[in-house]
Parts: sequence; C-alpha cells; structure tokens
Amino acid sequence: MLKRKFDKTNLPSRHVTEGPERAPHRSYMYAMGVSDEEIHQPLIGVATCWNEAAPCNISLNRQAQAVKLGVKAASGTPREFTTITVTDGIAMGHEGMRSSLASREAIADTVELTMRGHCYDALVGLAGCDKSLPGMMMAMVRLNTPSVFIYGGSILPGKAPQVDEIPEDFRTRDLTVQDMFEAVGRHQNGTMSDAALDMLERVACPSAGACGGQFTANTMACVSEAIGLALMNSSGMPAPYESRDQYAEASGQAVMNLLEKNIRARDVVTRKSLENAARVVACTGGSTNAGLHLPAIAHEAGIDFFLQDVCDIFRDTPYFVDLKPGGQYVAKDLYDAGGIPVVMKELRKAGLIHEDCMTATGNTIGEELDKIDRVADGRVIYPIENPLTKTGGVVGLKGNLAPEGAIVKVAGIPANHQRFVGPARVFECEEDAFEAVKARGYEEGEVIVIRNEGPAGGPGMREMLSTTAALSGQGMGKKVALITDGRFSGATRGFCVGHVGPEAAQGGPIALIKTGDIITIDAPNGEISVDLSDEELEARKADWKGPRETIYASGALWKYAQLVGATYKGAVTHPGGDAEKHVYMDL
Repeated sequence: MLKRKFDKTNLPSRHVTEGPERAPHRSYMYAMGVSDEEIHQPLIGVATCWNEAAPCNISLNRQAQAVKLGVKAASGTPREFTTITVTDGIAMGHEGMRSSLASREAIADTVELTMRGHCYDALVGLAGCDKSLPGMMMAMVRLNTPSVFIYGGSILPGKAPQVDEIPEDFRTRDLTVQDMFEAVGRHQNGTMSDAALDMLERVACPSAGACGGQFTANTMACVSEAIGLALMNSSGMPAPYESRDQYAEASGQAVMNLLEKNIRARDVVTRKSLENAARVVACTGGSTNAGLHLPAIAHEAGIDFFLQDVCDIFRDTPYFVDLKPGGQYVAKDLYDAGGIPVVMKELRKAGLIHEDCMTATGNTIGEELDKIDRVADGRVIYPIENPLTKTGGVVGLKGNLAPEGAIVKVAGIPANHQRFVGPARVFECEEDAFEAVKARGYEEGEVIVIRNEGPAGGPGMREMLSTTAALSGQGMGKKVALITDGRFSGATRGFCVGHVGPEAAQGGPIALIKTGDIITIDAPNGEISVDLSDEELEARKADWKGPRETIYASGALWKYAQLVGATYKGAVTHPGGDAEKHVYMDL
C-alpha cells in the first residue's frame, strides 16, 4: 500500500504529538524508538486481552504483531496495549465466576481509559474469550473511533483415545470443554472411571483458542462479523493456524482505511446491524449470553435494543446451522463450510438481512456478500428453506415469574420437550444446587430454581455450567428443568432458563417462590409462570426479608453490584450513549 499523508488537525493524537508544547510528550515517544515520521502519523491503539490464563487468549499476542504490520503498511503508527480477561472455563463452578461478567465492564472501561489517556486515533481490538469479545466491542462503540475487531480464533476439537475404558459416545465425537464438564457428571454417578476422566482431560482441549462449539465466545465472534465490526470470515479460522495472521494484517490496514474515510464505530453499529447480529445468533443456535451482550453494545450507542427485542428476532429466524452444544459440529467445521458469510447469504435469501449496513471494509454487508461464491453444504449449514427448525435456537420467555423476561436455548431440544411443568425445588445459590445434584437430592420432573445469582445479587451473574453439565452427565438433562436469575454458559444444553428478571435481589418473583410451587416453562408460547395468584405473590412480597447478604462488602465486585442495572437492558454500569455530552473523537 502506498504511503500517504494524514491530516492530524482533527485527530485526537494531535494533543500529544503536535506543536512545541508537546516536546515532553514526544520525548517519551523517542524513548521507545518511535521515529519522527511515525510520531506525526495517526496513532492506532492495538488492544489485546492476551494473558496466560487460558488457551482462548494465548495466541493474541502473536496476532497483534500482524495487526501492527498492517497498520504500518497503511501509514499508521500502532501502539499495542493489553487489558484483563476472566476466562469462564477456569472461573466456572466456584467464586471466581462472579468476576466474569464484571470483567466485561472492566475491559470496556480500561480500553476506553487507555485510548483517552494517550489520545489514540483509531482502535483494532483482539479478544478471545466470552466477555472480552463484547467488552472490546463496547469500548469501540463507546469511543466511536474508527474500529476493527478481530477474534483470536477457536480451539481445535479434541479426540478421545480409542480404548474401552472411555465410554463409546466420547470416543466417537469431537470433544470440547463441554464434554469435560459432562464427564464430571458421569464420574459422579459412577459411569466413568478415574482413569477415563484422566485420559479425557488430557486430550479434550488440544490447542490454543476459545471453546470450540457455538458457545459464547464463538457466538460473539459470529456477532462481530454480522454486526460489521470485523472483516468478513475473519472469525472462523482456528487460533493455531498462523494463516489467521493474514486477517490480522488486513484488519490493521482496514482501520487506516476507515480513519481516512472517517467511518466510525457507530456508523457500523446501528439498530439494523444489531438485528443482523441477532439473526446470526438465532440461526446458529448461539449462546443465550447474546441476549445480555447485544443490549450492552447497543447501550453504548444510545440505542434501546433490549432482551425482548433480541428474542423477537430469534422467534422468526430459522435455525439452520448444526453446531454444538445442541448440534453435532464445532467452529472449525463451520469455517470449513464457508463460515458466517455463507450463513448470512442464506439469511439474505429469505430477506432476513439488512444489506445496507456498513462494515469494517468500508463496504456494505450486501456488497461483501456479493463477493461470496460458496453455498450451504447441507451438512453443517443447511439451506434456509430446509432448516433444522423453523424458529431460532434461542427463545425469550415472559410471565408472572419473569415480568422483565428470561431466555432459554432450545437448539437441539425436540419440540415435544419444549414445554415443562413441575414443582419447584428452590436453592439459594449455585453451590447448594450443585451439592444437591451431586447427591441426587432432587427428583425427576422437578424445576430446579437457583436464585440470588443475578448481576447485583450474586454479585456477578454466574454461569451454571457445572450444575447443568452434571445433570446431563447423570442422564437427567431432559428429565428436569432449571431456572435462574443468573445465566448459563453457551455450552449448556438441556431445558435451562436464565436471565430471569427482575432478579431475586431486586425482589423479583423468583425471590418469592417456594419449593413445591408449580412452574410452567412453555418455550413455543414464550411463557414462564408460577401457579400463584397475584394476591399470593403480593402477600409473599410483603413478607420478603430483602436481598440475601453476600460476602462482597468492598472491592470491585461490591462496586459492580452498586452500579449494575437490569439484566434485560444488558446488565450495564453507566448511563450510555444517551447521556453523553461529547464524542471522544471530536475532543
């Protein structure tokens, strides 16, 4: 690419590089080996969530170097920085999970602060784990800089040793971390040996990259393409493939093109592009966590796009991509079948995509899809006219148990199992429920209720994969239902309802139900209710003793609990785009 001169008159970096009064600032740049020419070029933030916590993030540093090459080739000066990540696979099933959702806000906040403090002109963000993807996209929209997102890539599927010690169904499928959580359930009920569990844990996750099914990380990676912040097809290639670096380099060049054309994040993230993203989540059977993250991204732009809006789109979107946990295939299989571009082409055939939305290339979604020659393979990606089911893999629910809504993933659940009526068995926290599940302290046909796990009441809105996977491992995944004001991992399968709002800590109806109350979950009709009159609920509310006390009386989680808002609005912690009095790029 030809070298070009950028006018920095109106760019944020002028505040730290231009004029005699900025000589001290420039001296810091020279100290880092930045040349005179590079100082006076646009400064581009290259933000990663690299760390050694988990395989999701371990390759981000390598990919960031490729991004920087692309920025340099297009006459920009890259400035790399990092932020935190809390990885759910490590945090799952213990107190550490309380940090997960709060980390999304910390990522957005720290990226914002770094960009503001150093006056960077544009942003390329790399992320690899569940909350780091939406956190990075939230920062882009909040700052409204020219921005390109790039996913670190998925893990390769694991393969079990072909030995009799390991159950046959584990030997005949691609493995993900989901299988390990379910293996724990098998081990607990005596149908898997210590030796088999030991062998599986060594092979289930064979490489760098995020969890391989259509769990939260891959769901939000698909969102990044569908919403337009990532280059088309950049999300699919597995993390270990060094050829991913070509997408990283192209992303670095793309952000310079956006800067030159003054195409900003909010030119890309609009109501229509959010609807495109929700369509892709629905048709791929994606994570229920998208119902939390899409409203949060919208909030940064001052767009009201709440849980019910997401669910309305899910309701009339066919489910036609056969991915784990409800289906058969993993992220690598989707990439091999043509990835999200082919999925979006199928949606376009049915008139379900807004084609005029802007993308990170500077072209519209329609223009990008016109370049795609591949078609649905009929194995991983079904033709939209012959879907797996006629409605989306995720369903919204409302009723007297969840006046502000709730959400359930039905991908892979037969239609005759999408209605469940049974007595409640109430637990006051996840640990109590998990111990009861381990001890088989529940009955077939019950609705297990886990409360006090919402954003404020937890605090932190923990995921429940350990509990749900244990139930599946015990063969009870279809014989009980589970509801919570917390949330579920994207790897969860079975009839599990999350995001019940208002949460228990806010005195929502989930705080008032008792063991034995009859609960109805009706996914086809979008209903979740408890067989109690309004008068009985009011009487119980009058007797309610208030929120359950937590051990978090100071520190980051205390702060989060004070600030966090309603789940259906995305569990956000600041007023958002509607309240802002300036745009960062125009300061």
